[in-house]
Amino acid sequence: MVDNRKFFVRFLHPVFVCLAYLFLYLPIIIMVLFSFNDATVSVKWEGFSLRWYMQLFQTPEILEALRSSLIVAFSTTVLSIVFGTCFVFASKWWKASFLFNIFYANILLPEIVLAIGILSIFTFFQIPVGYGSLIAGHTLLGLGFVIPIVRARFVELDPILTEASLDLGATYPTTFRKIILPLLTPSLLASSLLVFTLSMDDFLISFFCSGPQVQTLSVYVYSMIKTGIDPTINALSGIFLAISSLLVLVLCSLKVVDQVISYE
Repeated sequence: MVDNRKFFVRFLHPVFVCLAYLFLYLPIIIMVLFSFNDATVSVKWEGFSLRWYMQLFQTPEILEALRSSLIVAFSTTVLSIVFGTCFVFASKWWKASFLFNIFYANILLPEIVLAIGILSIFTFFQIPVGYGSLIAGHTLLGLGFVIPIVRARFVELDPILTEASLDLGATYPTTFRKIILPLLTPSLLASSLLVFTLSMDDFLISFFCSGPQVQTLSVYVYSMIKTGIDPTINALSGIFLAISSLLVLVLCSLKVVDQVISYE
């Protein structure tokens, strides 16, 4: 029994791990490779080319969809962080912890149920769909992630710090700005990146709540798939992958530098 377990740990376990990573990252690697393919149809390699990257910046429909997605994502991130932080901070006096269960439902509910529910509210109150409805829907989705993350950090704060600040004559706004907000910065940064990513990636709420005037990048890609995959989508995905990887490397480098400085 012990020998079988050692065999699994030594040989089979690494194989299973490699297959799992291959299953996850092989489609991404193929997508990046075929973004440099000169072929019009991405099923056969015909040579290295940057034509799809150049065509990407010459396609106004893609650039307009990207602009709409960035506007919605930035607006959603700001509103989710502001509303979520205010809600968590105000809950210290409300003493109504049961209200937090409402926002955990965003994680448990299927997104299509949430999207149809939001669209039903807009239809019932005769609110026109567009940028406003799209930002409102994404903000509601983002609050389900911002509030739990920020609250988990907020309840761990030492109350002695805020009490000392108030005893030394600082006002509540000053204490919040100079004591609480810096301590919440890691959770705010993490939730901001998460909400921005979710908003850029979201399709269902964008599909139901955008309307004909606004078309996000996910909706545009969905409309293109009906007629075939355009290789410019591979180029766009490659650019997003490079930007996100660069951000991860920068954040990791800053963390390493901060740890080295703290150690010294």
